[in-house]
Amino acid sequence: MKELTSQQQEELFNLLKLRFDKHTSRHQGIRWADVETKLEVESAKVWSLHQMETTGGEPDVVGFDENTGEYLFYDCSPESPKGRRSVCYDRDALESRKEYKPANSAMDMAAEMGIDILTEMQYRELQQLGSFDLKTSSWIKTPTAIRKLGGAIFCDRRYDTVFVYHNGAESYYAARGFRGALKV
Repeated sequence: MKELTSQQQEELFNLLKLRFDKHTSRHQGIRWADVETKLEVESAKVWSLHQMETTGGEPDVVGFDENTGEYLFYDCSPESPKGRRSVCYDRDALESRKEYKPANSAMDMAAEMGIDILTEMQYRELQQLGSFDLKTSSWIKTPTAIRKLGGAIFCDRRYDTVFVYHNGAESYYAARGFRGALKV
């Protein structure tokens, strides 16, 4: 099982608490002590949060699901996480490239990290909490019908508006990565 050392976990919790306290508008009505209590018994999820952090995602609590009792974390970095850029959409797209292949795909990286790529709805929810991806863009979960036709979708924010675009799933750019979500 993927676990952090006690020192790594303590450092991560301190960093998450600082971010939580700095951005209280993202999680009104949620207490850090409750989040931390939940994290202390979810070592696999803590490992995933650490992966989100080390790849530049700056994860933060953005909600609580009353039905499941889970806290929701999104990547809240101002731009698409630096450690997750220059990737195509998924494994099929990666394997379809004959030359100049990227090192990885967004879907594979997310699976390795134990997180989900944001859906369009989640991306729009994130944009209600601030202004993200003003210079970059982020792959989002692509509907199966679009993916079967070779495409994938991504979003960004320009002109104070969230835009949803399409591209071939095999494409990749230095300014495009992906944002993740994790339920704890």
